[in-house]
Amino acid sequence: MNDDRPEPAAPKADPGDHSRRVHEAFDDLDASLGGRATPEVRASMEKLRAAVLDRDAAGVRDQLSDVKARHGWLHAELTRHPRLAELVNELALMGL
Repeated sequence: MNDDRPEPAAPKADPGDHSRRVHEAFDDLDASLGGRATPEVRASMEKLRAAVLDRDAAGVRDQLSDVKARHGWLHAELTRHPRLAELVNELALMGL
């Protein structure tokens, strides 16, 4: 049989859930960095966190480029962190 009914729409993402997940991921990364997180590194992480929270693709790209240029080791940590990698992948699907 041919079923011409439209597919049900995917549930809309809960903005509170996104915010919670972003904060948890960055807090987890911050805790794992320990003493390596200088004030300059923390400032870079906060700028990146803000861009991810806002789902600002251009801002995320800019901040990731800045982190890679200024703190190569932190960029490596970001890409290895499972929660952050998941968030970045989600943003990539939205056009990052």
